[in-house]
Amino acid sequence: MPDFDHAVLGTRERPTLGLDTFGDAPLDGAPGNHAETLREVVAEAVLADRVGVDYIGLGEHHRPDYAISAPDVVLAAIAGQTGRIRLGTGVTVLSSDDPIRVYQRFATLDAVSGGRAEVQLGRGSFIESFGLFGLDLGDYDRLFAEKLDLFAALQHEQPVTWEGSIRPPLVDQQVYPTTAAGKVPAWIGVGGTPQSVVRAARYGMPLMLAVIGGSPAAFVQLADLYRDALGQLELPELPIGMHSPGHVAATDDEAREQLYPHQAELVTRLGRERGWGPYSRIAFEQSAGPQGALFVGSPETVAQKIAWAARTLGLSRFQMKYSVGALPHEQRLESIRLYGEEVIPRVRELMAAS
Repeated sequence: MPDFDHAVLGTRERPTLGLDTFGDAPLDGAPGNHAETLREVVAEAVLADRVGVDYIGLGEHHRPDYAISAPDVVLAAIAGQTGRIRLGTGVTVLSSDDPIRVYQRFATLDAVSGGRAEVQLGRGSFIESFGLFGLDLGDYDRLFAEKLDLFAALQHEQPVTWEGSIRPPLVDQQVYPTTAAGKVPAWIGVGGTPQSVVRAARYGMPLMLAVIGGSPAAFVQLADLYRDALGQLELPELPIGMHSPGHVAATDDEAREQLYPHQAELVTRLGRERGWGPYSRIAFEQSAGPQGALFVGSPETVAQKIAWAARTLGLSRFQMKYSVGALPHEQRLESIRLYGEEVIPRVRELMAAS
């Protein structure tokens, strides 16, 4: 049966409030862009720790527009300069990695950070890692299913006997290092498919919903499906989290004017890859509205929207992706400061009063 520290992973009554970044990097081709971006990510996480943010998640990508391809290494650098913030991913692309190495890396991170490590497992929203590591996209579903099964077996931190089709079998094999708490906490990140939600329940792992379009309210059915599946499996209620993009500034107008050009450039560029139309100001304003997926505005506006989403979905965690395209480092830092010093305390007040 799952054994999670809900004081750490959050509850509906007191959700943990975190931040995510993919290490968005400029695309002007300048040498050192990725190196500078990675140093900025560390500085941003250090500030997040100082202002009271509960969690920092680093997304793994293998593209020129994102600098973070080895999140555990960056998290270790952050661990050495912080004391309380939880350290994890958003997500680790398990399909193109080795589950044993993933477990070893995050068990190591857990040790050097004093028990602050966790991992969010997913298939990712891009496919570059498959070709990079010599994997066949035709095995997309099988790779994730089998690697997740092996990772779940490793969480017991006992000798593992496991057999699948993706690697030679393991027979009574122990994986090191082990953790002081007895496991590396792992979430499953999903983009909205019922099958992925049920799979998270079957493995007894918390669920992280990636809400990057439409309305968080549209994900209520998936949250209910997860809870129903846990009930049918006779498992206790587990945390549900949500990841969405956003930006905080002193006023609503300032936040929107700072974010819009970078959001528009990012979505339009990705749209050219995926066959979407150009991103418009109308689409931005709809998403930035009271029930949209974009959490942008003053501290009060963002706090009210987070509290609404948390109540609507029964969230135990909310993670705001604060880095969007070429949004300047200084504006990201100010967004983090306001999120920690003003948004988080206000969300706590609103949740306590509900």
